[in-house]
Amino acid sequence: MTSSRETRVDEESCLRILRAIDIIGTRWTGPILLAGARGARRFKEYRAMVPGISDPQLTLRLKQLQERHLLERTVVPSTPVQITYTLTPEAEKLIASLQPLSRWTEQYFPHDD
Repeated sequence: MTSSRETRVDEESCLRILRAIDIIGTRWTGPILLAGARGARRFKEYRAMVPGISDPQLTLRLKQLQERHLLERTVVPSTPVQITYTLTPEAEKLIASLQPLSRWTEQYFPHDD
C-alpha cells in the first residue's frame, strides 16, 4: 500500500535526480547561484562574490549555467558594452527546492566536520 506522501521511485525519476545532482554538485554552482539570487550581476561582481574562482572557471560556469537555462545573459549596448547575468525562474525554483535540504544539513551536520 502506498501513502499519498510517498513518491514513486522508478528508473526515470532516479535519472532525473542524478541529472539535478550533477548540476548542483558541480563546483562553483552553489556560490554563483547564491550570488545571482541577490540580483543581476556583472562578471567582475561574480568574481568578487565567489572567492577562489579563476576567470576561466567563472567564464566556463556562467556559460554552462546559461546552457542549463539557470542564468540569462543580457548585453546592454553602451560604451563600454555591459553584460549582466540574471537568475532565470528555473534557477529561483532550484534555490527554493534546496531550502529543505539546507535545513536538513543544519540538523544532521551542525558543525564543520
